[in-house]
Amino acid sequence: MLKSILQTTVITSCLILSGCSQLFDKHVEYEYQTPDSFPVLQAIGYAPISLQPGTTSEQKAIMAMKASKLEAYRELAEQVYGQKVDAQTNVQGMVANNDTLKVRVQGVVRGAKVTKSYAVGDMYATEVELDMKLVHDLYIGQTKPRSVKKVTYF
Repeated sequence: MLKSILQTTVITSCLILSGCSQLFDKHVEYEYQTPDSFPVLQAIGYAPISLQPGTTSEQKAIMAMKASKLEAYRELAEQVYGQKVDAQTNVQGMVANNDTLKVRVQGVVRGAKVTKSYAVGDMYATEVELDMKLVHDLYIGQTKPRSVKKVTYF
């Protein structure tokens, strides 16, 4: 009987104490963190005009413009995200008989702008730049990253 009363008292005390913690409210202040500096990344993409598909020189030039722009964006993605490199070498009889290297770039580039687009001989070049301040602002607008600045309990 004494054991039963003691268990009931302990359980009741635990419930009362845990209930008191819900009486307190808290206010959390957050702060947004901004880097000290923002670089401007630049990249150039090239594409040969004469090797493009098309029946007229104008069609080939337009295709080269598109290809050089995509190449420039790929260069930017490499700078932002890096490259994934897969390499494999097979050796048989102490002689390398098969050596493969695969490189892949994957990422989303937002906020880049074309600064120049021009022909150089049979090549078409496109220059693009990416202001990391704009990328930061776009990121903040979407995800709103923050850290806890202060917690006040009432």
